[in-house]
Amino acid sequence: MEDQNIKGFRLLIVEDEDDIAQLMRFNLEEEGFLVTVSNNGMEALGKIERNIPDAMILDLMLPGLNGLEILKKIRAKYDFPVVMVTARSAETDAVLGLELGADDYIRKPFSPRELVARVKAVFRRKAPPRETAQGTISRGQIEMDLSAHRVKIKGQEADLTMIEYKLLQLLMENTDIAFSRDKLLDRVWGREVYVSDRAVDVNIKRLRSKLGIEKERLETVRGVGYRFRG
Repeated sequence: MEDQNIKGFRLLIVEDEDDIAQLMRFNLEEEGFLVTVSNNGMEALGKIERNIPDAMILDLMLPGLNGLEILKKIRAKYDFPVVMVTARSAETDAVLGLELGADDYIRKPFSPRELVARVKAVFRRKAPPRETAQGTISRGQIEMDLSAHRVKIKGQEADLTMIEYKLLQLLMENTDIAFSRDKLLDRVWGREVYVSDRAVDVNIKRLRSKLGIEKERLETVRGVGYRFRG
């Protein structure tokens, strides 16, 4: 997604510290986003019900409903990108957020430049490819229909996120080749994206759980990364 295509996209910031919320709002509006701010989870959920945003920035430490509880409610109904904001010491919560379906996280304190880069990156990752791949890939009882962007396991459709789909496609197209975490970050997330390699492990874990009887094909290569057994 080119940056000019971001202009006009609706972004919801959920942050109870007003000075931080306004700093985020200013910098993102400068990039062309249409920004709305909520200072608590219940208000944010109400705004989402009335007008679904194109993406959300979600602080984990909120009064009332915390960020993880809000994320669970959102992922039960919606698939728009979510960037979490965490305290620097809250890595465990950040990893849990990724497991619950967040797309990325950023630690406080952060620079406005890093914030803008991460938000743009999740939009690029969610955007459909410019050219639709054609054909199918079949390995065991897994079938990827690239033109329809659909995955079936033993005939049953699997509900994969965009990142999970891209990981599976890359690994299935390169069976028996071991990919390091850095290489997967480069090929799936993109070189310009600042994401911890923990995001690879979290998404591989979620992908395995969705592969069902074929999960053993997605192998861990100790000291290297992951490969898909042909």
